[in-house]
Amino acid sequence: MVYETDNQTVDDALERVLAGERLDRTDGLALLAQPVEALAEAGAAVRDQYGDGTVDACSIVNAKAGNCAEDCGFCAQSVHFDTGIDTYGFLGPEKILEAAKRAERDGAQRFGIVVAEKGVSKENRPEEWKEVLESIRLVRDECDLEVDASLGILTEEEAAILADEGINHYNHNIETSPRYFPEIVGTHSFEDRVKTLEVAKEAGMDLCAGVILGMGETPTDRVDAAIALQEIGISSLPVNVLNPVAGTPLAEQGVEITTEEIVKTVAVYKLLHPESRVRLTGGREVNLSPDEQHLPLEAGADGLLTGDYLTTEGQSPGEDLEIIERAGLEPNMEANEFDPEAVKARGAEAAESSTETTASTGAEPSDD
Repeated sequence: MVYETDNQTVDDALERVLAGERLDRTDGLALLAQPVEALAEAGAAVRDQYGDGTVDACSIVNAKAGNCAEDCGFCAQSVHFDTGIDTYGFLGPEKILEAAKRAERDGAQRFGIVVAEKGVSKENRPEEWKEVLESIRLVRDECDLEVDASLGILTEEEAAILADEGINHYNHNIETSPRYFPEIVGTHSFEDRVKTLEVAKEAGMDLCAGVILGMGETPTDRVDAAIALQEIGISSLPVNVLNPVAGTPLAEQGVEITTEEIVKTVAVYKLLHPESRVRLTGGREVNLSPDEQHLPLEAGADGLLTGDYLTTEGQSPGEDLEIIERAGLEPNMEANEFDPEAVKARGAEAAESSTETTASTGAEPSDD
């Protein structure tokens, strides 16, 4: 099948991608300067050739919240910033299993156990490490889900153990380009993050690593981040968009990003990473209206993070299914053959119940 967008730069790049060629930094920079309509067509064409026509949904649990010693300028869980979030120690295997079963019921294909700290340490916190492994085993054995993890920096020994326990994807976002990273994080380096990804990959885990858009980075930074991820070799590329949390440095900067920038970046990322899932994750509901959330899917994205995020609420899985359908796609059911209509019905019931509760108490719904 021949695809044409009537934009020579985009068409030439698309032809090369569909022929199996990998685009480079020069291509990425040239593409990001092109009109959004042509890029969206090209991103969708790449997904059509390399994908399976489905949108893969993942869900996460914040297994240990707050008091993180790192100073990531976007993060509500850093001990350096006064954000007022609830903090707690490791939830424990049973509560994590409960969260996994909810995710399974709501149509997630994969479930990520996330711990907010520099690294879950087998040596320094052996009891917590033991609970992490017990949680992985419970979810693996009792749910039809791929089990993922985001546990911070890893040693080679820790990575080998996680791989042996069946962790499918290890998540460790690079956040932004190597150039801009020191503007966002001061307590560890870009190279530290890359090293952990290399260790996880060497142990046999697939990699989930992505970015946060809208932190004040330039368009060039967005391309350079994607090129860095090319060099690492990933299979899932989460695209977060900054949801500024009061008390964090980035909330004070008041940086904004447009819908067009988000859609263009997603499309270019798909062209640069044709065989990876480009996944819409945190901040999409804040930065895109309900009538816009299908646009990145129409531009090549083929993954979502569904349900709540680490410290902020997401929309319902039923609403996410409706967005997938609006984009003309279908949910992935390879790992979990759920009932989409039942998921949407539960979401509608929950929304009605929430509206009635809010009206009766005079309270305002919270975004936190």
